[in-house]
Amino acid sequence: MAGVWKCSLTLAVLMFICLWGASEAVGGAKSRPRPKRRPRKKTKVDPVDLTPPQKNIDIQQMTGTWYLLNTASKCSYLMDHGTKVEPTVMTLTFSPTSAQTLLVSTKTRHNHQCWEILQVYDLTPTLGRLTLQGSRAELNTDIVVVETDYSSYAILCYQKLGKITMKLYSRSVDNLSEPILSKFEQLAEKQSLGLAFLFPFPTYSHCGDVDQHHKINCVPTC
Repeated sequence: MAGVWKCSLTLAVLMFICLWGASEAVGGAKSRPRPKRRPRKKTKVDPVDLTPPQKNIDIQQMTGTWYLLNTASKCSYLMDHGTKVEPTVMTLTFSPTSAQTLLVSTKTRHNHQCWEILQVYDLTPTLGRLTLQGSRAELNTDIVVVETDYSSYAILCYQKLGKITMKLYSRSVDNLSEPILSKFEQLAEKQSLGLAFLFPFPTYSHCGDVDQHHKINCVPTC
């Protein structure tokens, strides 16, 4: 009988403790909620940083004539007129007044007329990266020499307003080897520029000398 009484007493104490604990949780002092941790902001990566410049690039060896063979871009102009692109040739020379300035001449044809687009690329502290100044800082074009062997091919990456265009140049109008073409396609793919966004350029009938009335200073759309 004493054993039963003790058991009943023990159960009563346990029930009291449980009920007391419950009343404390409901009506007693509440513990302060832990402050929520703010999610860490993801570091924004510039698309152009996905294709860093070639190490130990020698810009001096980049000077001379380059023929545009292929362009990878989502530029609206190319999307609309990509099948009607004209042969394009670029010439790079250093400014006679500054070793930090590259003079750029791009010749192409529009409405059966040859035009020469004159630009200036400024070298930056980062070797292999250049800048084409826009009318405002946010309209600057960042240019990266992604890869080149100086004598046969060069892959350049252009970024403006966060949008990427990649270009494959050749020292001659002859077709480049398959490995180099594949390399260009792979680098373009890293920028989400698949085969649907590749636009090959003609390798014949390039413009020669252009008269003064058809030389302009501007920043091309693509």
